[in-house]
Amino acid sequence: MPDRDEPTGALVRPYAVTRGRTRPRLEIAIEALVETTVRGRSANATNRGGHGREHQHIASLCDGKVQSLAEIAARMRLPLGVARVLIADMAADGLVAVYEPTSFESNDAVGTELLERVLSGLRRL
Repeated sequence: MPDRDEPTGALVRPYAVTRGRTRPRLEIAIEALVETTVRGRSANATNRGGHGREHQHIASLCDGKVQSLAEIAARMRLPLGVARVLIADMAADGLVAVYEPTSFESNDAVGTELLERVLSGLRRL
């Protein structure tokens, strides 16, 4: 039997969860990693700040385990855009830290080396 405190995307319309907003406060890549901050843990434990159940669920998902935006959306069964808005709100409030992926330039030796190691590892599989 699923936990009753776990939000389910099917029961609540996405615009209700985001208060009608479709654009996040800041752009977050789908592969960006999210981690609950000390402030987020404190707010989640005491249920301060008037944050909704979705915010609390995201904070608990990312407490001690860094997860990508895509993983959070999938685990919460929410559309990616809704999860992006919620996480951007939480990041703006200091409840979560968002680690954007680094981009490698085509002439970056470290990026090329990393890609070659990944390719080599895949070939060994």
